Amino acid sequence: MRVAIITANTAVYREKEEDAAGKVIKKLIEQAGHTIVFQKALPCDRTVLSTVMQRMADGHLTDLILTTGGAGCNAGDCTPEATMDVVERPVLGIPEAMRAYTMKLTKRSMLNRSAAGIRGDVLIVNLPGKAGAVKQCLEYLLPEIAHAVEVIQKAPQE
Repeated sequence: MRVAIITANTAVYREKEEDAAGKVIKKLIEQAGHTIVFQKALPCDRTVLSTVMQRMADGHLTDLILTTGGAGCNAGDCTPEATMDVVERPVLGIPEAMRAYTMKLTKRSMLNRSAAGIRGDVLIVNLPGKAGAVKQCLEYLLPEIAHAVEVIQKAPQE
């Protein structure tokens, strides 16, 4: 599986903070035997994020786009909106499962606004922005996400 990692965090993009969450995703994806084809921090800007996701999906550059950051309640958080701007078919169960799982660990997970969906033959999933939360969520979700990507890839494309 080819995986793209997008860190939606303006401070990380400007190199004022370390991309701890992106590093966690990279490690878990590689440990699972998948290939990282793209990893970049981008500003938390709806147009920038949606444009990059759309181009990656439409160009068939990846099978899975994982985002981290920009899915909270801060005024500038826009990753779910950028994701929903480009997906053709929402996959509501992924963020629902992630929030239900992490609610056992912290009630603050109810404030996560992550989204997920399919564009063409690419699955896009928003993960939390904190390294610890990303690790918990991705370890929990990755087997099902990998299965979803297999199913999407097998589906006849129009």
